Amino acid sequence: MLPDPLHPAIVHYPIVLATLLPLAAIIALIMIARGSHARKTWAFVVVLSALLAVASFVAVKTGEAEEDAVEEVVAEEPIHEHEEAGERMLIFSGIGVVLMGLGLASGGLGRAGRWIGTAGSVALFVAAYQVGRLGGELVYEHGAAEAYLEEAAPPRE
Repeated sequence: MLPDPLHPAIVHYPIVLATLLPLAAIIALIMIARGSHARKTWAFVVVLSALLAVASFVAVKTGEAEEDAVEEVVAEEPIHEHEEAGERMLIFSGIGVVLMGLGLASGGLGRAGRWIGTAGSVALFVAAYQVGRLGGELVYEHGAAEAYLEEAAPPRE
């Protein structure tokens, strides 16, 4: 059975993937510099980047699905800020897949794609941090979780 609400369970995936992606890209660059086959080594980074894009998409969609419930207990502005940051990360992650994919090309284009993709992965990490920080503020400062709490049962005697 799926958790309800689903969004809080899903959002950790893009955060983890955005944290791992720059590390994987840097390790791949080092391995390629030491003689590993560029396409085979970089393919893992491209797959990781694609997983991040998919996870970001799912996080945005589950957030949109739960927005109405949270709007009943939280003002619109902090929700909107979090939503915009999530959509920005989704766009960045899509661009990241394209940039990382360029790293599979041979020659100078592939080298440039790998370096630009690695730099882009750091920007994605920053975007993920911003989304997570704003989501945490929704829960811990603005009380978003209260949208899902049942009325407390009276104490038993």
